[in-house]
Amino acid sequence: MVAAGQGLSTDEVQSIREALAAGRKPRVVFTSSAGQIAGQVGQVVELTDPAVSDEFVVVRFGRDELPFSPADVAVAPRGAGRKAAVVEAQPEPDPGPVAVEPEFVLDTPRVPAQRREEPRVEQQEQELAEAKPARRPVKAAKVVKPKGPAGLTVTLAYAEGEWTVAAQQGAKALAKPYVVKPAEALRMVALVDVPGVQEAVEQILAAERAEAEQQAEKLRAELAEIEARLAELREAG
Repeated sequence: MVAAGQGLSTDEVQSIREALAAGRKPRVVFTSSAGQIAGQVGQVVELTDPAVSDEFVVVRFGRDELPFSPADVAVAPRGAGRKAAVVEAQPEPDPGPVAVEPEFVLDTPRVPAQRREEPRVEQQEQELAEAKPARRPVKAAKVVKPKGPAGLTVTLAYAEGEWTVAAQQGAKALAKPYVVKPAEALRMVALVDVPGVQEAVEQILAAERAEAEQQAEKLRAELAEIEARLAELREAG
């Protein structure tokens, strides 16, 4: 029996996945969380989808292939699981006939020679049956719902005095940011019933309106000066 480890780490699971892709079947040892087969050695034959079941490490043990979680198995140490060579018992040499002096007691019962016990096949089969792991119940696979269409995101943004609208579905851009009028931006925000959003937009529009009025007043004053200068030039001409 091999000493059980503490389960597979994420890096060890990735190493096993790469080994399976290369055609190898890594050896693992069952930990104490695997139950009565703790310390036994098996071979990983497949890694299923972890999203479907926590027991996605399929291990071949004897004639069975059963799913386990990464906590149930650990990487087996080098050389673990190899069968030791069976050394057959050599028969003892026959010492030859031993001279036995005759006994004069006529009523001595004859003692039959003891038969050498051969290994019983039934006992070996029973030990192998006890060593086999009990078949663990396989959890029912989770029903995976089909994925629907990717989500749609429409973004209304304000930067550097301009309102822009953009649309994106998943990772695909449906519409690059394009400029909209402030009145259109205010109508879009009015559809969103979120406290504070419409007030923030109105504050931005009020600040822009005040700045535009100041620029208009400045331009009017400059235009008045230009018209007065033009009138003077006309009178002089």
